[in-house]
Amino acid sequence: MQKAYNWKIFSLEALMILVALVFAFPLYLTFVNAFKTYDQVVLATTMLPQSLDFSNFIEVWKQIRFPTVFVNTLIITVASVAGILLFSSMTAYKLVRSPGMLSNIIFFAVLSAMIVPFQTMMIPLVKVAKDLHLINSIPGIIAIYLGFGTSMALFLYHGFIKGIPIELEDSAKIDGCSPFGVFFRIVFPLLTPITVSVAILKTLQIWNDFLLPLLMLSSKEKQTIPLSYFIYFGEYVNQWHLALAAVVLSVSPVLIFYLFAQKYIIQGIMTGAIKG
Repeated sequence: MQKAYNWKIFSLEALMILVALVFAFPLYLTFVNAFKTYDQVVLATTMLPQSLDFSNFIEVWKQIRFPTVFVNTLIITVASVAGILLFSSMTAYKLVRSPGMLSNIIFFAVLSAMIVPFQTMMIPLVKVAKDLHLINSIPGIIAIYLGFGTSMALFLYHGFIKGIPIELEDSAKIDGCSPFGVFFRIVFPLLTPITVSVAILKTLQIWNDFLLPLLMLSSKEKQTIPLSYFIYFGEYVNQWHLALAAVVLSVSPVLIFYLFAQKYIIQGIMTGAIKG
């Protein structure tokens, strides 16, 4: 019985390793070929580079204006995520602590936005953004990210806040704490697990988003990393060594961020689901 059980575990682990290798192989090809010349990429695609040549990265760094697009992407991501966290947590707290028909209607109305595909709203969105002079505007795209990112964050916060004892807030109110003080001093620190999870998920989503910047940002000075890479790849589609170096530059910041923060994603979501 023990041998059969061990064999099942071994088979499952072998299958998981095989699946991991299949998913990791494209990353391997991308990183090793980013350090090669064009001839080496064509003739020895799967082989390790003979030497680490950073000339591809230097050329791409200059051509796609990486510092500019990096700062643009960073500003958009940080401002959008901060707004989503603040607005969603405060709204969820108010809805949970003010139960009733109106709160339920607001909650499900906001939640219903999750089931509407973004593609169905692209044309009306661009028209409204143009009328409000938000096209080619970094504050404009931040406002749109804030609107579209609230639904999921509100849903996760709503379930998490239900598990926080209301007695903690009552004690703070007795001590003379204001409503904002109760939230920011008592409630919000207790939301750290789900806040970290939402921040990570939204950071990955907004940082890697391509479609909305394509619709909203037409100026080269305001492009994001995915958009600038798309334009660059279209111009240098046959120069694979430069294109792959651009891929490595574009994914490296978010990959490093994810490696340091990945343990909080499942932890926060599972905690919120259990409490909800």
